[in-house]
Amino acid sequence: MSPDHDHRPSDLDRTERPPHALVSGASIAGTATAFWLHRLGWRVTILERATGFRAGGQNIDVRGSGREVLDRMGLTEAVRARTTTEVGTRFVDEHDRPVGEFPTVPGEGDGLTAELEILRGDLATLVADTLPAEVRWLYGDRITAVRETADGVEVDLAGGGRESADLLVVAEGVRSSTRDLIMDDVVHDPLGLYLAYGTIPRTDDDDRWWRWYTAPGSRQATLRPDNRGTVRATLAYLSDSTGLETADHDAVVSSLQQTFADVGWQVPRILDGYADTDDLYVDFLEQIRLPHYARGRVVITGDAAWSVTPLAGGGATLALVGGYVLGAALSRWDGTSAGLDRALSGYEQWMRPFVDQVQKLPPGVPRLAYPHSRLGVSLLRGATTLAGTRPGRKVGRLLGSGPQADQPLPPFG
Repeated sequence: MSPDHDHRPSDLDRTERPPHALVSGASIAGTATAFWLHRLGWRVTILERATGFRAGGQNIDVRGSGREVLDRMGLTEAVRARTTTEVGTRFVDEHDRPVGEFPTVPGEGDGLTAELEILRGDLATLVADTLPAEVRWLYGDRITAVRETADGVEVDLAGGGRESADLLVVAEGVRSSTRDLIMDDVVHDPLGLYLAYGTIPRTDDDDRWWRWYTAPGSRQATLRPDNRGTVRATLAYLSDSTGLETADHDAVVSSLQQTFADVGWQVPRILDGYADTDDLYVDFLEQIRLPHYARGRVVITGDAAWSVTPLAGGGATLALVGGYVLGAALSRWDGTSAGLDRALSGYEQWMRPFVDQVQKLPPGVPRLAYPHSRLGVSLLRGATTLAGTRPGRKVGRLLGSGPQADQPLPPFG
């Protein structure tokens, strides 16, 4: 149920009590927001529908303004110490021969492989570990109803409980159920691409490169190093149908085995590894666009507000930057309802052009990047070889760079 705007909350006397934020979603965006709100002196409760903290996930990176946020959180060196050790991106043929290489070169900026490549779970844990004991955690529950009240916002929980706060922050991810409770104008932009992730055993042939193989039939496979002695493997393919993202493990493996049955390279090994792994995850990629990031006493951040997908990159950077910018906007809140509207409007005004920049995909992506014919694969490999030359790498760094720090962060406090 949408918040009732006929009953706007009364002004908050901030001399009596610090404001309280309920953050729904223990994502990187959620915990980063909690970090900055606690820095402001807010009381913070984090609500997570999972029964415990989720420290899983695949390779992500932090670039541009996100690195500046890490610096301000005091986390840069901790992140650097936990990188995946990836040294660059290598496109290969069916015999594992390189057709184009994009190494990470110190001092030349981030390319397809960033300087700060880290597992999603490692970054999530580092951010969560910065939160003090005063931050309250509620696991194994979710929001089923949202109401604005005379002095804030109130939510009903699936477990029968009820929580109230001065501000509800929705940071639940791309398929956020709370977002859909309060907004009926969410734009879902499907990209027509399935992407499967899983951790598989490492072999002696594996190295520190992100190896990327394209096969006819609009299919791709990749292998990436991690810092755990295993390998992070992906399978991706174009599709106009959905439903696999909600299937169980065995059904997903069976479907992928059929889709990739005739693909060579390392794909049989990946499929064998998927059958045995306990972290197989598959998603039908879609970008999310919202006409507004806030409504009343509810504000949305992270993938729930602007999912960019791995094709655009920058999801972790946006999560960190979004948490900081929201905190910076709220640092100027005067405690009034009108002041809160101004603060949340300032958050959106800063984030909107930044998000638009990151969400924009190169022309033809994903279709051109996933050719169907053998001729299309050959042409793609030729273009990759050219881009892998020294002059071409400048273009590669531009295409793979994600959000940059050329938009100065707003002042905090």
